[in-house]
Amino acid sequence: MKKKAEVEAPETLLEAVRYFSDKERALDFMKSIRWPHGVACPTCGSKEVIFLENAQLWKCKAKHARQKFSAKVGTVFEDSPIGLEKWLPAVWLVVNCKNGISSYEVARDLGVMQKTAWFMMHRIRLAMQDGSIEQMSGRVEADETFIGGKARNMHKGKRGGVGKGTVGKVAVMGLLERNAPDKTSRVRLRVVKNVRRHNLHREIQQEVVKGTEVFTDALRSYSGLEGEYVHKVIDHAECYAKGHVHTNGLENFWSLLKRGIKGTYVSVEPFHLFRYLDEQAFRFNERKDNDAGRFVKALSGIIGKGLRYAKLIGKEGSDGLPQTPTPWTTRSLLSDFGFGMD
Repeated sequence: MKKKAEVEAPETLLEAVRYFSDKERALDFMKSIRWPHGVACPTCGSKEVIFLENAQLWKCKAKHARQKFSAKVGTVFEDSPIGLEKWLPAVWLVVNCKNGISSYEVARDLGVMQKTAWFMMHRIRLAMQDGSIEQMSGRVEADETFIGGKARNMHKGKRGGVGKGTVGKVAVMGLLERNAPDKTSRVRLRVVKNVRRHNLHREIQQEVVKGTEVFTDALRSYSGLEGEYVHKVIDHAECYAKGHVHTNGLENFWSLLKRGIKGTYVSVEPFHLFRYLDEQAFRFNERKDNDAGRFVKALSGIIGKGLRYAKLIGKEGSDGLPQTPTPWTTRSLLSDFGFGMD
């Protein structure tokens, strides 16, 4: 075993399966993640609690609603009937499989239904979201790509609106901060409505410190960055690099991302694409860590987040009302992009 961030965690998948198969040990591990400074009531914050061993719950001594609570309360695992002995290996698989893992494979490995595994994986992807507000600096590459099915691979009844090139595909904006002496390169990804100038400029302005060197290709939408950034352009019609002026880092990342989508998930619903981007960005940004480190880092993101099934499939928003399209979730008016459930 190895200590990571004061939490003892298994080092390999085999160790993780064995370690968490003991429900009591899995609960103790979850408790150390959920409450590193001692169990506290999620409703009132009091540490005056007692453990109900038979029910595997805690009870707050203060009088209020929801006195009883489990280790899952206040996390992405909340309200799930799946035990921690399955949840924790599922997290291990999602965060450590370089090219992703299909919900069908997770369902077989854990002995659950595919629909259940699919829901579990989207909750885990929520935990993997990068909530950092730190802007990028130094040397930053900016590029865009389009993700979607090919019309020739679809049934002729589903080809409407999907054509050659970028037609009928989802636009994704990427930023890559290059290596620095004290850190490795990292990426941030956003689904955007289109690659027009105001959309791309807005993402760069939000995520990159003013005055930073920004490298892009010759797409006209990037013109005008010179006023706020040291903007340098590489024209791919001429060459792919001029010294340090290139976007090869992001081009390599796009290749990794698309291999994962095409080879593992096969097809992805546009409404959920941003979740798969979060997953791949997490693994890329944490690639220098070991499996145990990525596992603990992902678990640190489970707290204070939740995802209901109705919201996941787009039937309601967080306020209980029907969910409306936003640039961040890209629920396109095109009904079929050639994607589906993995």
